[in-house]
Amino acid sequence: MLNIYLCEDDSKQRAYLTKLIKNIILIEDYDLNFCLATGNPHELLSQLRTNPGTSLYFLDINLKTDMNGLVLAKAIREIDPRGFIVFVTTHSEMSFMTFSYKVEAMDFIIKDDPTTIDDRIHKCIIDAYEKYSSPNNKKQKVFKASSNAKDFCIPLDEIYYFETSENIHKVILHAHNRIVEFQAKLKDIEPLLDERFCRCHRSFIVNKEKISDIDIKERLLTLTNDETIFASRQGIKKCYNIYSKKI
Repeated sequence: MLNIYLCEDDSKQRAYLTKLIKNIILIEDYDLNFCLATGNPHELLSQLRTNPGTSLYFLDINLKTDMNGLVLAKAIREIDPRGFIVFVTTHSEMSFMTFSYKVEAMDFIIKDDPTTIDDRIHKCIIDAYEKYSSPNNKKQKVFKASSNAKDFCIPLDEIYYFETSENIHKVILHAHNRIVEFQAKLKDIEPLLDERFCRCHRSFIVNKEKISDIDIKERLLTLTNDETIFASRQGIKKCYNIYSKKI
């Protein structure tokens, strides 16, 4: 899921942009989450530290606080180097400064031309989501599927494991703060994953990087989220060989 953050000090403009972004999310029916609209850059950074992940940011430059939008963008880059940053501001003369701050802005939208703001923000959301969910995204690989007629995409490094559902021909994905059931078979999912994942059991595919402990006798894998899953005799051997190298 791609998260969206807005930092705008003017309360009227913040309300307008919030409504606009939420409407675009509804129109496009993308797997997006509008996380926060605030005028406080420190609040944004605090939430981002507790909820890390690739996100899309709409930032004003003059925030009338001890931190302007350019400094905020630089701080965001330290936490989310792969994020998409868009400046929405009246200060067109500051566009060149985005290069000196090395924030790699996706767009620089000027508020002085309100007729284009809606379309530009809409395009930024579409472009960011398409890049984020693309199978050719080299920066962050994601798993993409469909549940209840809606697409979802989750970074592979946020996934703990997949398991066969009790519902026929369905699989349950367990990820950070998210569980999704969708139509699939484990054998069809395996080729879509990378070397981090292992078919440890006929009913489970596990992210090897999420294993925190292995009970060989009981053939149980404990994951970093404190969940446990079963492994077959061959699966426990494969996981143990990998886990023992980590420690």
